[in-house]
Amino acid sequence: MSEDNTFEQMLNETFKPIHVGEVVEGEVIDVKPDEAILNINGKSDGILTRSEYSNESCDLTEKIHVGDKMEVKIMKVNDGEGQTVLTYKRLAAEKGNKRLEEAFNTQEVLKAPVVQVLSGGLSVVVEGARVFIPASLVSDTYEKNLEKYKDQEIEFVVTEFNPRRRRIIGNRKKLLVERKKELQKALFERIHVGDVVEGVVKNVTDFGAFIDLGGADGLLHISEMSWGHVENPKKVFKVGEKVKVQVKNINDENGKIALTRKFPDENPWNTAADKYAAGTVITGRVARMTDFGAFVELEPGVDALLHVSQISHEHVDKPSDVLKVGQEIEAKIVDLNVEDHKISLSMKALENQAPRKEESDEQ
Repeated sequence: MSEDNTFEQMLNETFKPIHVGEVVEGEVIDVKPDEAILNINGKSDGILTRSEYSNESCDLTEKIHVGDKMEVKIMKVNDGEGQTVLTYKRLAAEKGNKRLEEAFNTQEVLKAPVVQVLSGGLSVVVEGARVFIPASLVSDTYEKNLEKYKDQEIEFVVTEFNPRRRRIIGNRKKLLVERKKELQKALFERIHVGDVVEGVVKNVTDFGAFIDLGGADGLLHISEMSWGHVENPKKVFKVGEKVKVQVKNINDENGKIALTRKFPDENPWNTAADKYAAGTVITGRVARMTDFGAFVELEPGVDALLHVSQISHEHVDKPSDVLKVGQEIEAKIVDLNVEDHKISLSMKALENQAPRKEESDEQ
């Protein structure tokens, strides 16, 4: 037996043969920014390039260090220069894919960081395997800007798993919808008509404000915002503001909740009989006008009608001929109906001059 054969035999006995596709454990013996050398107990050391370590551009000296032990997969036993080529990212992806397949089958909720924001959605990585979450499945509401999710950890479920076509789809919207249903159910079991609850202003429109009650939104219509007149809800409420509201109505069939801030104990008509008895002289502000009269605000929530015939002893064709919105006037209360929330005023009753003879004759 020659010395060369003897040496080769000794090598074969010392080192276990390795094969393409085999997973081995290696120890890092040298690291450069673009490649690392690993002792894999083979006839030659293994080389791990930056591109086979990760899909992300990185400096390997910042990721791995001499002495580190790593599981890697054999890509080539001999690359033509006697080197064994290794991959780390593909092994990680295979393990990740197996993890994702299990999660897909069990519908397990996964949590992973967003590594990339794409034009059509988000890319997250689970144990080295990528999952794509389309923009339509990121939230249960329209998301105009997905950049806020960059580097955040988000929860999702895998709703499509086809690694051969590189199609692994995550769904965050499904979780949000399910959780919202649970919260809504709990809310509807907890609240009742007449309850005073605290909520957060979610959105403000020209006709009202939507209040998040913690499970469902309730509508606070502009007509229910105050006992007084509200001209523009956006001047009264701000998104994110905490407000106390009373549940006015609950529709179990469509899940709609109507709210009010017209609290009964703050109803100004509760004390109207004492403050606005017939014969009382008051000062009020002209709030709005029609052809038949002017509505005068005595206090927020209490308006009185000044009929056109009660403005003056002189003939007045229409209120806008002599009055202006916002003008303060003095008048006498001639009638009060607390039950129907009606008050009638007369400015004419305060005029000292007697009606003209012609008018008396006409009457």
